Amino acid sequence: KRVADDLTRLIETANAPIFGIDTEGKVTEWNAKASSLLGYSKEEAVGQHLVQRFIKEEYKASVDDVLSSALAGKERANFEFPMFTKNGKRLDILLNATTRRGPNEEVIGVIGVGQDITKIREITSEQYRVADDLSRLIESANAPIFGVDLEGMVTEWNRKAAEISRFTKEETMGKHLVQNFIQPENRKSVSQVLQDAIGGKETANFEFVLMSKSGERFTVLLNATSRRDGKGNVTGVVGVGQDITAFNQALAESKRVADDL
Repeated sequence: KRVADDLTRLIETANAPIFGIDTEGKVTEWNAKASSLLGYSKEEAVGQHLVQRFIKEEYKASVDDVLSSALAGKERANFEFPMFTKNGKRLDILLNATTRRGPNEEVIGVIGVGQDITKIREITSEQYRVADDLSRLIESANAPIFGVDLEGMVTEWNRKAAEISRFTKEETMGKHLVQNFIQPENRKSVSQVLQDAIGGKETANFEFVLMSKSGERFTVLLNATSRRDGKGNVTGVVGVGQDITAFNQALAESKRVADDL
């Protein structure tokens, strides 16, 4: 009895929503956290059919399947589904469903221990949105932008880079940037700039020559920036360029005219 009392107190005071059902799917446990999250008191929940009463129509089948599996002894971990509060707010719940057994090992129900991951899902959705916005910005930018991974293989090649170089995105992705698209006389210096950026030392206004697919030479002014993941680890380099070919030609012409004078 003492052990049972301790378990009851543990369930009731846990900082996670916990519910229990019997073999008919009716609620037998509904702890304080479940009440505070969902807005239904224990008295309102106990005796009600969990799936029919508290799960939205489109998710009933999948939740029922998880609970039925647990009743058959097949437990489930990290099952994600939405629950809705008494006032209609959606919560995303990550659930572990564990078979509950009687003194003779007979199945008497299921205990579900949940985790409210609503905030995590909101943050993840926002990160995806920002990543999508960034991808669109890179693709549509009026400047040549490329990306490489830690091995120097191309991971980004935007529309402007394709326009200048005449190499399509499909032709460049997965290829070694320096070995395939940089002139031999610039390979060492460009490699150094990329390695510096991978090491966290970013470079601004680095000038080099890019040869197009048709053999036309372009002078590019490059800013090389370290690319990092969510934990701050460097995963590659993003290079944002500026085609300064016309500018350099105009500068050279101005100098020639000045010299003639």
